[in-house]
Amino acid sequence: MKRKIWRDLISWKKSLARKPLILRGARQVGKTYILKKFGKEQFPRCHYFNFEKETGLSKIFEKNLNPLRILDELSFFSNDSINKNDLLIFDEIQNTPRALTSLKYFNEEIPHLAICAAGSLLGIQLSSDPFPVGKVHFLDIFPLTFEEFLLGIGDLKSYRFIQNIKTYVSIPEVIHDHLWEQLKKYFIIGGLPEIVNIYRKEDDFYLAINKIREKQNDLITAYIADMAKHSGKKNAMHIERLWRNVPQQLAKEQDGSAPKFKFKGIIAGLNRFAKLAGIIDWLSTTGLIIKAHIINKAALPFSTYTSENTFKLYLFDVGLLGALSNLSPKTILDYEYGSYKGYFAENFIAQEFLASNIKNLYCWKENTSEVEFVREVDGNILPIEVKSGWVTQSKSLKSFADKYNPLYRIIFSAKNLYTDKEKRIFKLPLYMASKFEDLYEYVAK
Repeated sequence: MKRKIWRDLISWKKSLARKPLILRGARQVGKTYILKKFGKEQFPRCHYFNFEKETGLSKIFEKNLNPLRILDELSFFSNDSINKNDLLIFDEIQNTPRALTSLKYFNEEIPHLAICAAGSLLGIQLSSDPFPVGKVHFLDIFPLTFEEFLLGIGDLKSYRFIQNIKTYVSIPEVIHDHLWEQLKKYFIIGGLPEIVNIYRKEDDFYLAINKIREKQNDLITAYIADMAKHSGKKNAMHIERLWRNVPQQLAKEQDGSAPKFKFKGIIAGLNRFAKLAGIIDWLSTTGLIIKAHIINKAALPFSTYTSENTFKLYLFDVGLLGALSNLSPKTILDYEYGSYKGYFAENFIAQEFLASNIKNLYCWKENTSEVEFVREVDGNILPIEVKSGWVTQSKSLKSFADKYNPLYRIIFSAKNLYTDKEKRIFKLPLYMASKFEDLYEYVAK
């Protein structure tokens, strides 16, 4: 499957100041696949080492961290010589912290050598070995975006349309209806490559649904097993309970907007943020949840107006949100899922924003008014309302506009594209979330 991150990998390869690359992301988002494909297509040869599967690899890094010696022993271990123009892939590198530290010395002593490391649990396992601060380059990979999903399932006409769509040009209803149906399928399937591949291989979507949900449940079991393996039995129980509680909390509110995450009642005796902070950090670091900070004033920098214990949480993949919620795929297809309606849309927008290199997500809440997301572009604070269906009126968005007079307002919903540049209101269909930056360029002209 083609991924947008491919361009970033090519840029990294061509960089004159190239450092070892660390590709971060949750399990099953496609890290290993994309790195192997990158090595095969862009380098004379690719050498792959998995530190989880081949436990003996760790011994190579015990003696010292001399890069030339390490290369010699890796060549012996793999029975394959490593040349200066090849690519080295260190997968699941978090299992050998000294290998992670060695990247510093590879950068300093053999800077021409291309090394990519990947890990889904980086920062989780404690180690006395120092991290190579300033000596590595980071890239993050997420589940497939909606555009990547369209490309992955072979819907090239829809992919090309969204690629070339202008944020101020009307969308023909026949195209809008088709994209809306595809988006609902994405809500069920999500963006994990293995799940998307099940659908791609199955001619009939309805026949694929059971296989998709079965595989999603298998992956949930695997994620829970990871929790037990890397955090201890007691901590794993707490982590699993909080993770499952994210969709449960999303279901409790009836007003169509994701609520502030509440700590009470998740784990007996742990009813305060201070008691749960470590668990939330664990899930966030592994990429299994998305955190959106709540600001109480629309001013820059956003971080100044946040509180450590005030935020919203989403699942990292909208497909798993449905599976963890035991929500029937038919209910999603019918678009009649009650209190879940807004949360699927919001979860989707959060995923799309993260995948567009937005490092931190923020939402706004003052008194009884709240807006799902706020973004800063060139010093402008832009409010973004997310509506799950066809009703796009928003008192909170008007309240924000009356108080802060933003450059323009955005509403994502099920409706077709509508722009009013004079009133500075832009209504975009949910599937156009990736076009946010294009909209700004249009307004700023």
